[in-house]
Amino acid sequence: MAISVFCNFDEGSLYKQIFTIMKNVKSGLHNLLVLNFLFVTLVCFTAECTAQSTPAKSLLALSKKDHILAIIDPVTLKIIAQVPVGADPHEVIASSDGKTAYVSNAYSIPFHEIDVIDLIGQKALPAIDIKPFVSPHGLAFADGKLWFTAEGSKSVGRYDPGSGGMDWCMGTGQDRTHMIYVTANGKNIYTTNVNAGTVSIMVDTILPPPVGPNGQTFSGARSREEWMQSVIPVSRGSEGFDVSPDGRELWTASADDGTIAVINIAARKVVDKIDAKVNGANRVEFSPDGKRVLISTLRNGDLFVYDAVSHKELKRINIGHGAAGILMDTDGSRAFIGCTPDNYVAVIDLKTLEVSGHINLGGPDGLAWAVRP
Repeated sequence: MAISVFCNFDEGSLYKQIFTIMKNVKSGLHNLLVLNFLFVTLVCFTAECTAQSTPAKSLLALSKKDHILAIIDPVTLKIIAQVPVGADPHEVIASSDGKTAYVSNAYSIPFHEIDVIDLIGQKALPAIDIKPFVSPHGLAFADGKLWFTAEGSKSVGRYDPGSGGMDWCMGTGQDRTHMIYVTANGKNIYTTNVNAGTVSIMVDTILPPPVGPNGQTFSGARSREEWMQSVIPVSRGSEGFDVSPDGRELWTASADDGTIAVINIAARKVVDKIDAKVNGANRVEFSPDGKRVLISTLRNGDLFVYDAVSHKELKRINIGHGAAGILMDTDGSRAFIGCTPDNYVAVIDLKTLEVSGHINLGGPDGLAWAVRP
């Protein structure tokens, strides 16, 4: 007896075809053989017909509970793929071409690996070993390189995907160097140093040729490159931070005393300290237009919204029982908030400043965009 099963992308129709075939098979042996064949066909059908390709613009969300990276369609808000990551995922960033994601595992053995995920193939690749540095946490991708903080080493490192190795590092000398921001040209680095209660500003600087005490020049003296660090005191527990879109200000919030420090980057000093009472503050994010600042906290269910110019609170949005990662939509229409205790990502309409939806995910934390040109 000839048997034909066609995948017409109608799963209900396929089940009906299988049932009809089974009714027409009389022999017990034939029945068993046909059943095995149809089972394999059904498995293949389900896998092939439900697999979805990664969109050109994807929302990446880490699950601390399930130890996976979720690839989410930002239009439908549906999870289209889940890729296993390490035992303690904290932050995620995508490469500039949107094809690769990197995930830091800060506090899990072996303490020195960054996961690598092929976003097109939706699969894990060999991890990056950052030894001798330990406890990678904050991540940034700029100037074709992956930048990371190494908390346990009080350092910042840089990995070159092209050569497959680290090509630069610098110590901060500050306790628990945690989050990182790197300008697009890779010349300016900002970090929060949580336990030290400081912010580091590191600038790749070209110094002029040295001169003598009387201003005399030396034959053959040349300019040299040197990374210069400025350390700015803020409140202890300052973890989450962001740089304004115009590059002029850095805002960081303290989990310990609930204040927000506003730093004038050019002046290298705190110009305002807002008594925001955001105790348990976790992340800070500017809106793309630079007009608003969002602050999440793990100690209560409110998302704080501040005016970036007046430094006044605009609203508190109840989003659950606590929150971590914040990610603004590139067009400024929405914000995505990882509500870790509630096992979902909250979606905020930035026009109405109301919760407009949820994406179910176990213990979400780090969020990032992956955008292919």
